[in-house]
Amino acid sequence: MLEARGIDASGGSLTAEVKGGVGKEEGVLVVRRIHVRYLLRAAGADEDAIGRAFDLHPMRCPVYRTLHQCIEITTELAIL
Repeated sequence: MLEARGIDASGGSLTAEVKGGVGKEEGVLVVRRIHVRYLLRAAGADEDAIGRAFDLHPMRCPVYRTLHQCIEITTELAIL
């Protein structure tokens, strides 16, 4: 989605830090929460276009679409 808006996300320009929260069900660990912090190296890029891509991303992401109804997933974006 970023590339379609002329924003380079290749070569390590876009990375992510992911943290999870777990709980127990009947003695078994289960994933309860996932938080993804995207880091985009795009100084001087169109921040409005980046924001629109970020807002549209979840429902176009296969992993999010698969998990979001059973695990709390939050995201944030840092433009560097």
